[in-house]
Amino acid sequence: MVPQHDLPHRHNASAHLDLTWPVALTFGFAFVEAVGGWLTGSLALLGDAGHMFSDSAALGLAWLASWIALKPPTKRHSYGLARVEIIVALANGLFMLAVVAGIVLEAVRRLNHPQPVAGGEVMLIAFVGLLVNVGVAWNLNRGHSNLNSRAALLHVMGDLLGSVAAIAAGAVIYFTGWTRIDPILSILISLLILASTFNLLREAVHVLMEGVPLELDLGDVELEMARMEGVSSIHDVHIWTLSSGVVALSAHVVLHDLHGWMHVLPAMREMLNDRYGINHVTLQPETEQWLLERGA
Repeated sequence: MVPQHDLPHRHNASAHLDLTWPVALTFGFAFVEAVGGWLTGSLALLGDAGHMFSDSAALGLAWLASWIALKPPTKRHSYGLARVEIIVALANGLFMLAVVAGIVLEAVRRLNHPQPVAGGEVMLIAFVGLLVNVGVAWNLNRGHSNLNSRAALLHVMGDLLGSVAAIAAGAVIYFTGWTRIDPILSILISLLILASTFNLLREAVHVLMEGVPLELDLGDVELEMARMEGVSSIHDVHIWTLSSGVVALSAHVVLHDLHGWMHVLPAMREMLNDRYGINHVTLQPETEQWLLERGA
């Protein structure tokens, strides 16, 4: 068995998220929006505040996960702790489902029992919240594309949409007095967030179940490996994601001549990395004669 020793923590060295000021800013303004929503009677603002409180928790968990993921492998955790990022992404997705459910239930109640809303104050507070969320989203989107940062970004984008909805609701109420627009827009934004949340959860669960990465075709990878010079066939191919940016593969490679293995091995590793982004490779060489002798 000849493994490729590119340990996951090396690939994650650039994945650490600096979220100190986004967490502080998001939590601080969430408190402002919660007070403002209570005083103005706006569900859109209260919903936005709820999103922002969940955002600050999500960002804090994302920061913690990215820090833990940098820990090197140990005798107990030979791959390191990089997968904690995926677990936190899953937790954040589930947390977002709970937030959405709470907003929708309250919105339905308010549709049946409209309440007065101070439209002008709602617009002002929501606009400041929009600026805060744009800044935090820009910080998260800058150079980070792993599942953990995407989960945190999902929370912030949901809150950004919530701020837009609150501004729109405030404007409609201010100019027309129609208060039902407040819960209606809250439901609409919640449904949009729900679709993105389900996609995130699906991807996180797929990684935890060690499924083949969604962007890869197992049959295509196996075919390209079998086409390489000196290779007779490929079997027992497994591809899975260790953590964001670290894709692993293990396979048995049947050779025409075992003496050619030292040329096949580096060529196959290079092909897998360059063409498919598979950067943690473990390959077992075998010969046709050996397979015949064991009756395979």
